[in-house]
Amino acid sequence: MIYLLLSILFATSLFVIFKYFGIYKVDTLKAIIVNYLVAFALGFGLAERSIPFAEIPSQPWFFGSLILGALFVSIFFVMALTAQKNGVSVASVAGKMSVVVPILFGIFLYNESVTVLKVIGIIIALVAVYLASVKEEKNKVEGASILFPILLFLGSGTIDTTLKYIQVNYVPKGDVSIFSGSLFGIAALFGVLILIIKLIKKREAFGLKNIIAGIVLGIPNYFSIVFLIKALQTDGFESSVLFTINNVGVVVVSTLVGLILFKEKFSLKNKIGVALAIIGILLVTFA
Repeated sequence: MIYLLLSILFATSLFVIFKYFGIYKVDTLKAIIVNYLVAFALGFGLAERSIPFAEIPSQPWFFGSLILGALFVSIFFVMALTAQKNGVSVASVAGKMSVVVPILFGIFLYNESVTVLKVIGIIIALVAVYLASVKEEKNKVEGASILFPILLFLGSGTIDTTLKYIQVNYVPKGDVSIFSGSLFGIAALFGVLILIIKLIKKREAFGLKNIIAGIVLGIPNYFSIVFLIKALQTDGFESSVLFTINNVGVVVVSTLVGLILFKEKFSLKNKIGVALAIIGILLVTFA
């Protein structure tokens, strides 16, 4: 249980940090790259066993870490934009309601049961993401304000599905840190490629502020993934129950942080969306 609680706290802190990125005008891409380099260093520095870098491509989880690395850098960028444009609570709702994605994955590919409650829960989840994302400005909703939460919703769900599959089939308990460090290192490489393309078009200094921001982000990012994997490996904990507690916990804590720390304003639709998010997660996972 302690691993799960720690994962919730560290995952919530990511949304808060991204919010401050917008306040202090941090270059999100540069900070994300530094963040992954920090997480990569932590992964290998805290590893239970040492392994030569040359042997990493031969590990059974390497191909999965390539896929996750690419997804991580893409979805992290979307998460940052969502927190900045829509608010901390909206970003957490969109990211954590993505629990319906691995459930749908299981239904269509593994012929898992389809109950009335499960279908209702999935529908409620989709409605919740929309309602929590709507910002009432002159009775108009900008396309981007809905687009980013939807992308975060789909991307986070894909990450959860892939991470669970790789963890179950390919990652021994002693390789959690090495596996996590490797996928963070791969994410950093993808980020560097994007940055190089960007710098070719427009040269600019990296900036000390972005380096510091990346370090601040990298530490909780690493531990949020490591503690989630360790929680998934805990005996007697079903993944559906674990993901439910994790996702609902992050949504609730992030919402409270948004209200108290950032004084975020919620319309009636936003409040209904947050409430439906919790109901939807519970219905889908316990159906």
